Amino acid sequence: MNPNRPVYLKLRDQIAAAIIDGVYAEGAMLPSVRALAAEQGANPLTVAKAYQQFQNDGLVEVQRGVGMYVVRGAAERLRAAERETFLREEWPEIRSRMTRLGLDPADLALAT
Repeated sequence: MNPNRPVYLKLRDQIAAAIIDGVYAEGAMLPSVRALAAEQGANPLTVAKAYQQFQNDGLVEVQRGVGMYVVRGAAERLRAAERETFLREEWPEIRSRMTRLGLDPADLALAT
């Protein structure tokens, strides 16, 4: 993770991982802004900004006065986006480092 990345994007990444991992299943209610802010030691406005990103992307829906819920298909959409980001941004750097270190992908299978 990039240490210079804004806090709301780091929170967004944590929430996205929780949705992908099923911690927040499709149809489940996300913690309130205040509850998540207290849990993470973050400013509620920062949490609200992270949640707004999910709302803008159509991954959650707000039931006014009730809460925010994960929509159907959110986990798969997030997984696909994470894969694309990994292959576009992270994998080239990893592949370059493996080449530099003389590692073959088959070596990685033996290391686990």
